[in-house]
Amino acid sequence: METRAQGLALFTAICFLVGTLVVIQLWLLAAALEAALAAEPGVLLPATVASVLLLLVNGGLVWYVVDFDRRLRKVSPDG
Repeated sequence: METRAQGLALFTAICFLVGTLVVIQLWLLAAALEAALAAEPGVLLPATVASVLLLLVNGGLVWYVVDFDRRLRKVSPDG
């Protein structure tokens, strides 16, 4: 059964993970821009694919947190 303590730990862990993945996405963006300015197009496609995958992972994590919160509110509507 889901509890508020589980929700807080889950939210904290997912926020940390999302923040880490966003920093990696920013690094990929910087690498792609540097490659574009240096006329090295071979880096652009892998950086874009990796960034899109990270975006999907982040979206899934945020969706999971929202769904967890919805389930928790349905179980205990008083809080």
